[in-house]
Amino acid sequence: MQRTTSAPKPDKDRKITFYTKESIHCPICDAAFKREELFTGRLNVDELTDELHRQYKPKQAFGEVYPLIYEVDVCPHCYYAAYRGDFLPGGKAAATAISDDFEHRVNSVSKLFDAIDFQGPRRLPEGLASYFLALQCYQFMGKEYAPAIKSALSAVRAAWLCKDLHKRKPTENWDYLATLFYRKARYFYKLALEKEASGKEAYSMVRNLGPDTDKNYGHEGVLYMTYMLELKYGPTDKREYREKLLNAGKNAIARMFGVGKKTKSKPGPLLDKARELYDKLKAELRDAADDEEDED
Repeated sequence: MQRTTSAPKPDKDRKITFYTKESIHCPICDAAFKREELFTGRLNVDELTDELHRQYKPKQAFGEVYPLIYEVDVCPHCYYAAYRGDFLPGGKAAATAISDDFEHRVNSVSKLFDAIDFQGPRRLPEGLASYFLALQCYQFMGKEYAPAIKSALSAVRAAWLCKDLHKRKPTENWDYLATLFYRKARYFYKLALEKEASGKEAYSMVRNLGPDTDKNYGHEGVLYMTYMLELKYGPTDKREYREKLLNAGKNAIARMFGVGKKTKSKPGPLLDKARELYDKLKAELRDAADDEEDED
């Protein structure tokens, strides 16, 4: 009896993304384009990093997939960029300022990338560029669009994509650019937390505070990311100032997550990461105190 083999999958079944049927009209330049979206079933979940960044294993049929690169809508003609729910209303509200900033956006992107094409399938460079452009566009949007937290999300996601690019092209200094984006993320996370606390700019209405696309960790996630980024990327040249910030972070994490206690109200993975962060903050503060004693 002749052995049969299954036929190879048609090309369409190996596609990672598809384009929406209806076009989007840019509120800045009125150009029409179609959004690229990720098919379901293309992701193979892996570990969660200490920055709440979800890792994915390549699937044999699809290779490496980066869901982050499809989150920001970008007009391929004027490079206006914003998260999906903000793209039309936010652009209309700040149309004049964003339009006036056109040349700056184009020039800044051209300095970072040799060739960017938002009319074809997105690659890592377009994904990174989309967050870089969003950072520039959100500075013109009002508080109703929560620009501080969305700038924080854009910056930290840009840093993650820079690290992915560095793995592919380790001689092109993407790791250096990742550090710059991490520092921007640190600044915007602190700003968002301060504005939320003062009532100047609430982020409670933001549908997904991420920081990644797989899970919404809400306000607790914002708090966690603020002090994780402070620990890893905050300045170290002023010891007393750093110790003050880290001590505030240690106390905030302990209060918010009930470190040392069991609670069902907080997401399990975040609670575990918070305990780890608390221990790291405490360890650095203890080492700093020991150094001060040695100096005395």
